[in-house]
Amino acid sequence: MQTLKHMQDELIFWYEKNGRKELPWRNLGRNLGGEFYDERLKNINRAYGVYISEIMLQQTLVKVVCEKYYFPFLEKFPTLESLALAQEDELLKAWQGLGYYTRARNLKKAAQTCLREFGGVLPRTIQDLRKLSGVGAYTAGAIACFGYDEKVSFVDANIRRVLSRLFALKNPKPKELEFQAKRFLNHSDAYTHNQALIDLGALLCLPKNPKCSLCPLCEFCQARLTPHLYPQSKKLEYERLNLNLIFLQNQNKFALKKSQEKLYYGLYNFIFFEDEECKDLKFLGEFKHSYTKYKIRVKIYHKNIAIQDAVREFKTYEFKTLEELENLALSSLSLKALKFLV
Repeated sequence: MQTLKHMQDELIFWYEKNGRKELPWRNLGRNLGGEFYDERLKNINRAYGVYISEIMLQQTLVKVVCEKYYFPFLEKFPTLESLALAQEDELLKAWQGLGYYTRARNLKKAAQTCLREFGGVLPRTIQDLRKLSGVGAYTAGAIACFGYDEKVSFVDANIRRVLSRLFALKNPKPKELEFQAKRFLNHSDAYTHNQALIDLGALLCLPKNPKCSLCPLCEFCQARLTPHLYPQSKKLEYERLNLNLIFLQNQNKFALKKSQEKLYYGLYNFIFFEDEECKDLKFLGEFKHSYTKYKIRVKIYHKNIAIQDAVREFKTYEFKTLEELENLALSSLSLKALKFLV
């Protein structure tokens, strides 16, 4: 028990000196007027601001979220109500570039649930938070702890790595990790403890080349001599796709289609042709692209069409100018392809 207390104290001491306390979602309603307080967040509900950050951070780097997406999104959707009432195209446009667009759709569904069942606010218990679309065990715990100061533990990828090494767990099941996280939790300051664990995994206990000599838990870590063995991870298998993207141009407008396929569902894309349809088209170049489980090789072509063809042969498409594209939710693949036009 004394060792556990020592570990907890060492962790928090390290965080106070080295933690990422400047992150905006860590200064919502806690440090008003403090060193890292941001005036842009003065009207943002703390739990809501934490919720948005957690969903964005699921598949996106902290630096990218901070610099490009967090503040613009909150400016456009500052409350659960604004999110619940958002048009899907408007929401996807605001999410453009973050990828994994199901997250954005789940935000809207969850906001509607909060308005319908929880009085227009995010619930504070893990049990109720788990009822929201797109909110799993980790996200529910993070909202409860960071949004409401609940004394709860949870496990994300960073915490999983720290706990796996600390207790020498090669292939830990979720239940085992949750048990260790709960046992290790510092109930006197759960907020700082959990932030510290996340930062330890993000800054020192790295997947490759961990900085064990700087770690405050090194003397307690059962994997300190062989950190590369913990935890064992499965290699992600990618599905490979070859696509032909066509800039189908009528005067100053380009053909687009709103995807109904699983890949890029609900987003606008330029047109895709089969190989045999591209034989006589002007080739502009090619690029490689990754999206979720796909590794994609994209060839870019261009074709001019007459007005009558746009009306007759390609009437199922929408034709937009480059200026109009700025207001549409384009897939990241189509955004990348646009560089071949300029």
